[in-house]
Amino acid sequence: MVPDTVRGTSVLRSAQFLRLWTATTASGIATWALPFVLGLAVLSRSLTAVELGVLLAARTAGFLAAVPISGVLADRYARRRVVLWSGLISAAAAPVLAAFVGESLVLSAAAAVVMGAGQGACRPAFQALTAEVVEGDQRQQANAAMTLSVRVTTLVAPGLTALLALVVNTQVLLLGIGALWLVAALVPPAGTGQVSRSGTSFVAEFLDGVREARRHPWFLAGLGALTAVIATGYSATGVVLPLVSRDRYGTEAVLAGALTAYTLGALAGALLIARWRPRAAGWTALAGLALYGFAPLSLLLPVHPFVVLAAYTVAGLGIELFNVPWFTATQREVDPGKLARVSSLDFLMSYGLAPVGLALIAPAISAFGATAVLVACTAICFAAPALAALTPSARDFGPRR
Repeated sequence: MVPDTVRGTSVLRSAQFLRLWTATTASGIATWALPFVLGLAVLSRSLTAVELGVLLAARTAGFLAAVPISGVLADRYARRRVVLWSGLISAAAAPVLAAFVGESLVLSAAAAVVMGAGQGACRPAFQALTAEVVEGDQRQQANAAMTLSVRVTTLVAPGLTALLALVVNTQVLLLGIGALWLVAALVPPAGTGQVSRSGTSFVAEFLDGVREARRHPWFLAGLGALTAVIATGYSATGVVLPLVSRDRYGTEAVLAGALTAYTLGALAGALLIARWRPRAAGWTALAGLALYGFAPLSLLLPVHPFVVLAAYTVAGLGIELFNVPWFTATQREVDPGKLARVSSLDFLMSYGLAPVGLALIAPAISAFGATAVLVACTAICFAAPALAALTPSARDFGPRR
C-alpha cells in the first residue's frame, strides 16, 4: 500500500489531494488574474493599449518556450521539484513586473516573459503529479474538482478584483499574484514517481515523448480536434462576439452575458462529469467538444439574445465534458515516465496555437466577411470532433475494457 496516494470513496477526503487542489487553484487564479489586472491598468491609464498587447504577447512567448522544456524536466526529475521552481520563478517575477509596469516597457516585458515561463512550466508537471497523487479510479473526480475551481474563479474573481482595484493600485494586485504563485510552489504534496534520467539530450527526450503520443491514435485525433476547435471557436468568441454584441444588439450586455453563460455551463459540466461514467467515454467527450460549434452558429444567425446565451451555456457544458475525460485518459493510458512530455505536447498544440487563431481571424473577416468566417468556424467545430471519433480507439480514449 502506498500511503501518499488517494484512496477511498471520495478524493475530497484526502489531505494530499486537497494540497494539490489548493496549489493548482492558486496557479489557475494567478494565470487568469494577470491579463485582467493589466487590463484594469489600461482603464486607470497606467498602461496604454499597445503596452498591454506587448506584455500579454511577452507572457505568451514565455509560456510557449517553457512548456516543452518543462515536459522533459518533469519526466527527468521529481514532478514536485519542477512545480516548486516553476512557482518560485513566477513569484519572483511578480515584484519586478509591479516595479516597472508603466515605467519601463522593456523590463516589465522581461518580467512578463519570466512569469509566462513559470506558468507554462507548471502545467505539464501538475498533470503528471496528479497521476502520482491520485489513484486511477479517482482521477476523473479529481480532474473535475480542479476544473471546477477554475470555473468558479472566472465567475467570481472579476468582480472581486475590480472591487480591490478601487482601494489598491495595480502594483499591489501584481504582488498578490506573486503571493498566489508562492502558494502554488510551496503547498503541493510530494509525488510517488521514480526519477529517471536517461542522459540523452532535451531534444531527444522530447521527441521520445512525441513517439509516445503517436502510440495512441486516439490522443493524436483528439488533440487535432481540440486544436481546431480552440483555434476557430475560441477565436470567434474573442473577436466576433464583441462585434456582434455591439453592432447587432447595441449593448455590451450580450457579450458579458454570453461569457457568464459559458462559465455557468462549464460549472454544470464539471459537476456532471465528476460522477458520470459514460460507457463510450471518448465518443461522449468528443460530442461535448463539438457542442462548441453552437457558439459561432449563434453569432451567425439573427437570433434573440437569449439564444446566444443558451448556445454559450451549451458550449461551456460541452467543453468540460471533453476536458475531464481527456485529462483522465491521458493520465491512464500514457506511459507514466513520459506523461509530462505528452502533456506538454497537448498544451503546446492546443492552447499554444490559440493566439494564432486570434491573430488570423480579424484579417480573415476583413478579407472574406464575418458571415463566411463564422460559417467556416462553425463547420470546423462540428466536423473536427466527428472526424476524430472515426479513429477506432477514440471510442473509449484507449483500448476497450
